[in-house]
Amino acid sequence: MTFSTSLPAIARGPGAATRALGFARATVRRLDALAPLVDLGVRLFVATVFFRSGLTKIASWDATLSLFENEYAVPFLPPEIAAYLGTAVELVFPVLLALGLGSRLAAFVLFAFNAIAVISYPDLGATGLKDHQTWGLLLLVALLHGPGALSLDRLISHRFAERAAG
Repeated sequence: MTFSTSLPAIARGPGAATRALGFARATVRRLDALAPLVDLGVRLFVATVFFRSGLTKIASWDATLSLFENEYAVPFLPPEIAAYLGTAVELVFPVLLALGLGSRLAAFVLFAFNAIAVISYPDLGATGLKDHQTWGLLLLVALLHGPGALSLDRLISHRFAERAAG
């Protein structure tokens, strides 16, 4: 067996570079086609985390108030106001993020909220810190990359572009 017969067919013969380039382009197109689903998946995953936390807070409001009074050291806010604001952020902004409506604003607010949570809860632990880092990274992706094609933001921007052009 010679070296050339052991190579995949794509790399043999004259035009191998052209075929390899064509294969690479086709692969990139397939990956690009998946990007909207991945963008949506990222938004839904991180939105679910924060929304469930908000639901937990309203399900046991007395415990939530106790946590804000005794455990969380939210800067600049009285505990009761911090509890209401924190719960509102966790119930409203994840919905916006999931829908892709005001996505970058929602991602920014949740990113800041996530950072404040890490700062204000000193007993977070290594596992909790890793979770918050993961959520923060995913929120940065949504903030910097945008919501993607499967979002209300994209639909609205296309409608405005159509009206402006027509």
